Amino acid sequence: MGIIKLSRLLPKSMRSNAITIPVVRLDGTIASGGNSFRPALSLASTAGLIEKAFAMKEAPAVAFSINSPGGSPVQAHLIYKRIRDLATEKNKQVFVFVEDIAASGGYLIALAGDEIIADPSSIVGSIGVVSAGFGFTDLIKKIGVERRVHTAGRNKAVLDPFRPEREEDVEHLKALQLEVHKTFIALVKERRRAKLSENEDLFTGLFWSGMRGLELGLVDGLGDMRSFLKSRFGEKTQMKLITQPRGLLGRGFGLFGSHSKNSFVGEAVRSAIDAAEEKALWSRFGL
Repeated sequence: MGIIKLSRLLPKSMRSNAITIPVVRLDGTIASGGNSFRPALSLASTAGLIEKAFAMKEAPAVAFSINSPGGSPVQAHLIYKRIRDLATEKNKQVFVFVEDIAASGGYLIALAGDEIIADPSSIVGSIGVVSAGFGFTDLIKKIGVERRVHTAGRNKAVLDPFRPEREEDVEHLKALQLEVHKTFIALVKERRRAKLSENEDLFTGLFWSGMRGLELGLVDGLGDMRSFLKSRFGEKTQMKLITQPRGLLGRGFGLFGSHSKNSFVGEAVRSAIDAAEEKALWSRFGL
């Protein structure tokens, strides 16, 4: 038998009339992977939090705090869709609050909000698609390394960083990016509709301050979560942060050290690589 809250035993006239709004923080780059050192935003890592927030029956709305420079467009769209599906199913409003940045995939998730509120100095936008990498063809020649690649299918090794770039590979990548970009643009237009300005740079990948984003129609207002929610639902409004349950020894480690020394080191190395890629994403916006 579950624990009955004492407040439910009181007559309605004696209960507190304060409204509690669940708050979900979505902070970091967006990717399907992640590890115990550097967890990433994905549907797998956020679904539990999102569903727990929408499960608060008496809450009229769910608030999301977003701080993300983007990442995987697929995971961003999956998170967006889960939020919108639950908002419809539970008949709740969704408010999104931008902290430092909601750009690219981060802004795509923000589109799940019925209203988007940003700090005047935050960064929003970057409605575009980017793919970055390195070419090491000259390097391996200098150090005397021979690259050997064997494939079944002549396009199986496209954009291999250790082989010279082919024009047809780049054209294929750009065509794919255009398709993803069109999907992104369509979603922005669907969600923001007549709020958007006619600025010709809106879908070029540029990004703006929250203040300029308000002028462009990318956000609905300027401010912070606490002030906004109290203004909307009353001064007694409370915010409840929704968090993940933690194990006895913290995230990712078993009771008896199920991570071997080798797996621990391997995960640390992967984390260092992920950190470099993540830093590159943030640095695009001067952060």
